[in-house]
Amino acid sequence: MELDAEPSVSRGLLIAVAVPLVLFFALTVVVLDTVFRHLATASLRQVLEEQVVALVNAVDLDPRGDLVVNLLDPEYHLDLPNSGQYATLRDASGRLLWRSPSLSGTGLVLGGRVPRGGVEFRYLTARDGTQVAELSEGLQWEYGSGADKSVKNLVFTVAASTVPQMRQLWAFRREIAGWFGALALALLATMAWMMRRALAPVRRLEQEITEVEGGTLTRLGEAYPRELAGVTRGLNALLESERNRIARYRDTLGNLAHGLKTPLAVIRATLGTPEPAGQSAGAALASTALTPEAQATVQLEIDRMAQIVEHQLKRAVAGGGVTLGQVPVPLLPAVMELRAALLKVHANKDLRLEVDVPVTAAFLGDSSDLLEVLGNVLDNACKYCRSRVAVSARVDVERPLAQRLSIVVDDDGPGIAAADRRRVIERGVRTHVHVPGHGLGLAIVHDAVTLYGGQFFIDASVALGGARVELQLPGRWSEGALPGA
Repeated sequence: MELDAEPSVSRGLLIAVAVPLVLFFALTVVVLDTVFRHLATASLRQVLEEQVVALVNAVDLDPRGDLVVNLLDPEYHLDLPNSGQYATLRDASGRLLWRSPSLSGTGLVLGGRVPRGGVEFRYLTARDGTQVAELSEGLQWEYGSGADKSVKNLVFTVAASTVPQMRQLWAFRREIAGWFGALALALLATMAWMMRRALAPVRRLEQEITEVEGGTLTRLGEAYPRELAGVTRGLNALLESERNRIARYRDTLGNLAHGLKTPLAVIRATLGTPEPAGQSAGAALASTALTPEAQATVQLEIDRMAQIVEHQLKRAVAGGGVTLGQVPVPLLPAVMELRAALLKVHANKDLRLEVDVPVTAAFLGDSSDLLEVLGNVLDNACKYCRSRVAVSARVDVERPLAQRLSIVVDDDGPGIAAADRRRVIERGVRTHVHVPGHGLGLAIVHDAVTLYGGQFFIDASVALGGARVELQLPGRWSEGALPGA
């Protein structure tokens, strides 16, 4: 079961929570930045209004009746060129009456025609690219007293560079971004830890299901949270039910096949027909009172029934192709057991049966299925070979679970023609009639491999020159060396 490419619930939950959280923090930072800029602008305007009042108080008449500005506050820096603080004085028509020395070289033109009582606030750009905030107020300025009292409409303008405010703004932005970034990371880390703890039972369930599929466990564990306890109980009940169903299926078919064998034996005895291992059926039937045609018909049906019983009996032995909850079956001991038996069966041949099977290769399924499948393939190879059969195996974890175990059987016999390779897996089909058999072995092998979701290939053997049969079945590497292997 490959899980690496599948989506993760914990990752999905973390993303679902993290995205709104980050968006909320980003929106909060934008709002705070807007509020700070608004307050900074209001504060700067208030400072400029205070400077206008100071400039009004500094204006006076000299003995000749000309306007003069007495700058008494050195903090204004209006006498210093390009100091960042500037001021001008104009009449109602916009004619310049006075400008601060600090305006020299800035390229700024401050003030303009502002009506009496009017206030104008705007931003200008100096020659060096810095931004300047300007505030102009149209005021009525009175001087003298009595009959000499005069009134003039003047425009008082003050300006200040926004560089200090921008520095404060960027410092505030760095500070707030740092704090909110750290807070967001801390919250995400906390949520990731909490979700990991909350989803630990789900990961445990996933791991146990993988181990059940891999054959290291036969049932799921206990002590799950209430939300998962029902799921695990249901899965355990399903596993147990499946095992019981397979056992009942196997027993039922076995009983059926066993029950049919007895009537067949009675029929054979009544007709005087020996078992297939004895004398020929035709010779035995000749001694009965049946006509030759009837004898042939009865013998044909008996042979057909015998083939069906044999086929169904071997199908009953099969475990049903279920890998879920199966304990891994070591492959090498099964191969060695079959090797020893086949060397005795085919003792009339100078047979060499070579084995190249890793000790840690294991089959995920029923041991009787493995013996049945391997026994049929190896028996066929030993029947048709001249003197040499080789069996090898390997486990490829890159394949799907149902095809990870590859078992290859090569022989040095005549092989199977490419045109016949599909036909030989059909029940009752034989390509070499001179060798005893019923044509059921490869059909049983194909059925069992298909039940397990595996694959069955017949090809020419490059190594030995005969037939090459490959079985791809559920398998895995077992832990450590196998005892007695």
